[in-house]
Formats: sequence, C-alpha cells, structure tokens
Amino acid sequence: MKLAVFASGSGSNFQSIVNAIHEGRLDASVEVLICDKPDAFVIERATKENIPYFAFQAKEYENKTAYERVIIEKLEEHGIDFIALAGYMRLIGPTLLERYPEKIVNIHPSLLPSFPGKDAIGQAFRAGVKVTGVTIHYVDAGMDTGPIIAQKAVDLEEDETEESIAAKIHEVEHAIYPETLQKIQANLSRV
Repeated sequence: MKLAVFASGSGSNFQSIVNAIHEGRLDASVEVLICDKPDAFVIERATKENIPYFAFQAKEYENKTAYERVIIEKLEEHGIDFIALAGYMRLIGPTLLERYPEKIVNIHPSLLPSFPGKDAIGQAFRAGVKVTGVTIHYVDAGMDTGPIIAQKAVDLEEDETEESIAAKIHEVEHAIYPETLQKIQANLSRV
C-alpha cells in the first residue's frame, strides 16, 4: 500500500505510521506527506525520514478545488493507493473524495459521534466524561461523520487534566492507527 499522510501539526501519528513500517508491523510505504502548514514540525519529521513532502497554504489558492487538484497531481506522481489523515485540520472536499473514494481514513481523538471537530480532547475534558477514546473512520463530506472502522476507549480518572487526557489519547492513537491501516491493507490485498 502506497500511502500519503496528510498532517497539519507536530506529526506524532505520522511518525507512528513510519515507525510501524520500519518495524515490519505495517506492510506499506509512506510515499509523500501533504501538509497545509509550511512551518509544521511534521515536515521536519518527513525530511529526517527522507520522505518527500508537499506543503501549501490554502489562502494562496482561489478555492479548495484549486488546491485539491494540485494535491491530486502530487498524489498521482507518487502512485498513491491510500490516504491517511493524521491531524490534518481541513475538511476534504469533493475533488479528493471523488478521486479517492473509500480510500481516505482519518483518526479522531474521541469516541465518535461524541466530540467531533476541533478540540475533541478539550471538549471531553470540559464535559467531564469518564470515558473518551480514539476513532478511525473513512472520510466523507461531513465533519468526522464517515463510517467507523475502529474505536478504542480510554478511561479517565477524577484528577485528569487536558494534558493527561491528551497523553493517554496519543498513546492509544500511536498503537491503533498502524494496526488499523495494516488490517485495511490486508483486506485490500485480498481484493
């Protein structure tokens, strides 16, 4: 499976995918990083791993269709089979969805449908829930509304902080995302 990873921030999930490939736990290759924040730390991670990247700023394009067309060109240059969103903070538009139907997955730091959108960890913290978690789902036109592939619950203690919740969530994300991508890859190779 030739993967493109889309990210906007530090890239810890990007790194967990790359590490799983190096360790033989994920039968795939990350062919390109797509990043909408040219100063994001994930670019440094990609550079250290010798993974090419395309960084852009949405405001430099006329609209979403325009930059998604450029992204598709980059994906096709690298022969991409599948896209993993890993902290990519933009909704995927119809241009990409039509080109890669059922080939785009996202990881989200809550048990969807609870706490969709931005700041899911903060939303869970402020709501005072006793259980939150991680969801991996196929991407559709909505905000975190696509079919759920995998979920894992994270129990919260009385004295949790947003930071402690985030640490627990990231630990689960870094385990479950490569595992789930491997299951998807195994299913794709059977087709």
